[in-house]
Amino acid sequence: DPSLPQSRLSLLAEALGGFPASSGHRIELLTDYEETVRAMVEAIDGAERRVHILTYIYADDATGQTMTDALTRAQRRGVEVRVLFDALGSRPWAEKTKTMLALAGIEARLVLPVRFAALRRARGDLRNHRKLCLIDGRLGFVGSQNIVDRDFRPGVVNDELVARIEGPCIAALDAVFASDWFLETREELGALPPVRASGTGLLQAIQSGPDFGTPGYERLLVEMVHSAEQRVTIVSPYLIPDQALLTAIRNAVARRVRVDIVISSVVDQRLVSLAQRSYYDELLSCGVQLHQYRDRLLHAKNVLVDETVGIVGSSNADVRSFVLNAEISVIFYGGEASSRLSSIHEAYIASSDPLTLKDWRSRPKSARLAENLARLVSPLL
Repeated sequence: DPSLPQSRLSLLAEALGGFPASSGHRIELLTDYEETVRAMVEAIDGAERRVHILTYIYADDATGQTMTDALTRAQRRGVEVRVLFDALGSRPWAEKTKTMLALAGIEARLVLPVRFAALRRARGDLRNHRKLCLIDGRLGFVGSQNIVDRDFRPGVVNDELVARIEGPCIAALDAVFASDWFLETREELGALPPVRASGTGLLQAIQSGPDFGTPGYERLLVEMVHSAEQRVTIVSPYLIPDQALLTAIRNAVARRVRVDIVISSVVDQRLVSLAQRSYYDELLSCGVQLHQYRDRLLHAKNVLVDETVGIVGSSNADVRSFVLNAEISVIFYGGEASSRLSSIHEAYIASSDPLTLKDWRSRPKSARLAENLARLVSPLL
């Protein structure tokens, strides 16, 4: 929309991800896991032309079956249905999921399968970590939630955050899906007619990945922290910052900006957690407020700056998401979505225990050694 005022952040996001900001969106932030599944099923049941699903994990469990049933109903109504799911992320369920979808007549592909050609192994460290559910070019869901039961890991219950969006930005998200579909199938998908604006929210999609040649999400996040004047809140289950982000955080605190980082006390990846913990002393020493979310794994990935600019999506604040994973996020500028995200963050912090520098430094020396060893391999995690 050429009539929109362009901020330095929106210009940077457009340069990094290729999509401009646009107005006229309705945005709803969903925090309840089962409610999000129901909302996606309801949207699929209302589809008239096309449904596209892109996810890191697609399991054949109860949640996966519920989604497949909805996709099957859409398919039988004559709706085009396509599904992409990551080969590594979905590996424990991949064969059964493919069978489940095939029996329903749904066209599905694995993303980035490891292939053998001329006795040379393709790179297996590149993953598609995006999560999208797109309906008719008019409605979409983007965030952190996979298509799998909330407690798919024994002893771990996930809390997520997903943005339900109506408006022009869905065309950008459709383009991301079409690009990923082409990479796996060499089939070009036609674009649907643009939709009319249905709300007032200002929104921008940003995609990132190893094919862009620059760590787009990392550069955006660093710019957001540098631009902060009052407060930055970062929520990430996996926190392995690079030097640019650490410097931006230290500078923000030095400018008397409050920096809150919400992490999880529940651990699902032990080595990643050890590497992450190696940064806590540095963060606490410079004045960052660290909050350990209790009881459940807070798998949500989102950021809010000065309660005016927020980002929700699939990208963690770690080197893997910055460099190796294909990710998708949406940025919203002001409005009700920013206020809603601020309230969500306050609820996260209320459900967390503060971590102090004194308590952190009282941990055993053996823990420090394990953390420092894990940090050495953190670029590979």
